Amino acid sequence: MFLQPPSGLDRTRAVLLDLSGVLYVGDKALPGAADALRRLHTAGYPVRYVTNTTRHSRSRIVREMAALGFSIQPEHLATAPTAIHARLQAEGRRPLLLLNPDLAPEFADLPTEDPDVVVMGDMGEAFDYAHLNGAFRVLMHGAPLWAMGLNRYFREGDGLSLDLGPFVRALEFAADVTAENFGKPDPRLFHAAVADLGLQPEEVLMVGDDVTADVDGALEAGMAACLVQTGKYQPGDENLCGHPGAGLAGDLADVVDGLLDPACHPERERP
Repeated sequence: MFLQPPSGLDRTRAVLLDLSGVLYVGDKALPGAADALRRLHTAGYPVRYVTNTTRHSRSRIVREMAALGFSIQPEHLATAPTAIHARLQAEGRRPLLLLNPDLAPEFADLPTEDPDVVVMGDMGEAFDYAHLNGAFRVLMHGAPLWAMGLNRYFREGDGLSLDLGPFVRALEFAADVTAENFGKPDPRLFHAAVADLGLQPEEVLMVGDDVTADVDGALEAGMAACLVQTGKYQPGDENLCGHPGAGLAGDLADVVDGLLDPACHPERERP
């Protein structure tokens, strides 16, 4: 059940889920998450997945989720790399790509000579001075900076780890630029997933472990939102939310319990 029910729960007809920290941590599924997802589907709730994960390609994410017991359709997965690739193609851009090697093939069709934009994903251990300095020089020649997210950290199996945001901020500071963010909390990523559902934002509940990217981002996009106390959640994160109406639950199973309990919202329409 909810520790704090999210505002707008009665209007919820579909659910958006973050992946890391909600369904799994590291290489292990969170207890009860797979069953909770099955119960959502059985109850008739459409589900889409919105992630800032940029260390792996979309096809690899789907394969790894399957290995953890989660069946996800690739077309139901909204990612910042997909959004950036579409924009690069539409504008005929030539990117300098700072990407994890696993993600690079998804951008292999784009020209990269004489780059006119810097595109940053989470390179993990591949981040080094040479990559950052090369990006800095392109930015100093007037290129914009596009980021696949601004998350500060995430939780891996052995603890918290730096995410993409700190490296984006370093280049912003050095080149005196402001990055355009294509990942959460940018509302465009949420709205793309909502549009795929054929619903209005107020009819969709976002569930995530990041109070800024997931919860505040969804509320800013006009959705209902619930923070779960798994993944990167730290005690007191719920007090950092910049918008009213956020829900709080122990984990995804608790969210589903609350969503399916008629006593919590007897007047709501079924999906």
